[in-house]
Amino acid sequence: MEKILTVKDLQVSFQSRDEEFDAVRGVSFEVRKGETLGIVGESGSGKSVTARSIMRILPSPPSHMKNGEITFLGEDLASKTEKEMESIRGRDISMIFQDPMTSLNPTIRIGKQIAESLIKHQKLSKKDAKIQVLEILKLVGIRDVETRYNQFPHEFSGGMLQRVMIAIALACRPTLLIADEPTTALDVTIQAQILNLMKDMQQRFETSIILITHDLGVVAGMCDRVVVMKNGEIVETGTTEEIFANPKHPYTLKLLNSLPKLNEKKKPKRPSLVIPETVDNKPLIEVKSLQQHFDLGKGKTLKAVDNISFHIQPGETLGLVGESGSGKSTTGRAILRLNEPTDGDVLYQGMAINRLSKSEMKTMRRHMQLIFQDPYSSLNPRFKVMDIIGQALDVHGLSTSKAHRKQRVEELLEMVGLLPSHAMRYPHEFSGGQRQRIGIARALAVEPKFIVCDEPLSALDVSIQSQIVDLLEDLQHRLGLTYLFIAHDLSMVKHISDRVAVMYAGKIVELAESEELYTNPLHPYTKSLLAAIPIPDPKVEAKKKRVMMDEQTEVDKYQLQQSEFVEVTKGHWVAMPVNL
Repeated sequence: MEKILTVKDLQVSFQSRDEEFDAVRGVSFEVRKGETLGIVGESGSGKSVTARSIMRILPSPPSHMKNGEITFLGEDLASKTEKEMESIRGRDISMIFQDPMTSLNPTIRIGKQIAESLIKHQKLSKKDAKIQVLEILKLVGIRDVETRYNQFPHEFSGGMLQRVMIAIALACRPTLLIADEPTTALDVTIQAQILNLMKDMQQRFETSIILITHDLGVVAGMCDRVVVMKNGEIVETGTTEEIFANPKHPYTLKLLNSLPKLNEKKKPKRPSLVIPETVDNKPLIEVKSLQQHFDLGKGKTLKAVDNISFHIQPGETLGLVGESGSGKSTTGRAILRLNEPTDGDVLYQGMAINRLSKSEMKTMRRHMQLIFQDPYSSLNPRFKVMDIIGQALDVHGLSTSKAHRKQRVEELLEMVGLLPSHAMRYPHEFSGGQRQRIGIARALAVEPKFIVCDEPLSALDVSIQSQIVDLLEDLQHRLGLTYLFIAHDLSMVKHISDRVAVMYAGKIVELAESEELYTNPLHPYTKSLLAAIPIPDPKVEAKKKRVMMDEQTEVDKYQLQQSEFVEVTKGHWVAMPVNL
């Protein structure tokens, strides 16, 4: 098979004021015509730096290509001038970036941004470019293209924006497409759509793809060959079947073992060392007919949370899953009164907390805490860890002296697997996983009984995700904590949750014990979520029926409004249409 790209002994470093850091160390691989090569590894492994070196888009300084050859269709890219590279980028090699919102110009209409490369590289007139843009928008599954052509990026959903990025990347029919974590920020069903779309486009245009990801489930379904990177080096390479069936390097094995497996039974939960507080065996948290509506103006209202009810027992973990926009994070924030609910009640040990005064609510916050999704943006970059955690102690008057405050912060750091000396560092000096541990320590500082974990894993690598899940389970065992665990990763939710509630369009459509929900899903939406999860097994993925799921229609939402939440079997609730 014809070689499209050859990378030989690539070495890239970054220079700071004090030292030089080698980000890529002697990397070599090749890409053949029409194949998909997966480059996998955790954050800091060098995979994105490798991709940007091929495109020659790394800023220099601080980056420096110390050595190596990058040969594309017989030409040496490393020796090209910037002007020569400008004629190659977009026309012969294109790239899809991880976050489409930061990759698109928010002030320029979508159609114009796609047409730009056609006008530049194919010398088309604006009129002819528009005809082609409308055609490629249809190809990537965007409806009402005439309207969409004139809209701005903020008027698109995350999944639609990623389709636009694919349209831009494929507009000039490039020979090589580099996709850098193209689905990391997307929900599982949208991820399935985007990956199916990339496969369809690849077959249509005979494009070669380099897929950069840390998700081995995605690799199993997409890639012909795999390159595994760690600390800037390739530690293993082979066909996808070889890597999954017989991984040779311990790091590859570690990545594979970190993946939660849907077909594995949930491990029995360890009994808590602390008996959770309970009053007459009542739930710790009761949510009754909760509503959270937002006024969109012009007489329109968004029913983000639409009349939902559930409870959480002391010491239990309730998983809350659904796609972006389903209302799950809004539910968590409404329970904690970070948003004032429109209607309904939230009871903590029988007390309606949504009826408390501000001063009463401040006292109640000792019992109820939040772990945020993004561990970096939720930590004050100007504060040392000592003050980030200590601030919670100060607010609630829980430290009697500076020495006691310091001792308590160090205890909390050790509790979450960090060192006491870390108290004197700033957030930027930690990895993503370490920052999330700091966020957990801050939540634990006031000794809460109930914690809302709002997508605490989505910004982390898969092996770090499993470490954080183990930590949360260990803390629950030691401290008798109760969790509402919000996520869109159903496979991870299964292993941490006792029961799981599935949300769609502001409503809970199914609720059951974790094992029951995964082995016997009843609602069509739950089934579609489970079917979309990529399985880390190339043989299973090859047999999967590829279905291009369309956007949910207003008809689906209408039918949901006309449904009743009924108990089908003991503890298994599902939204059933009234007319059935």
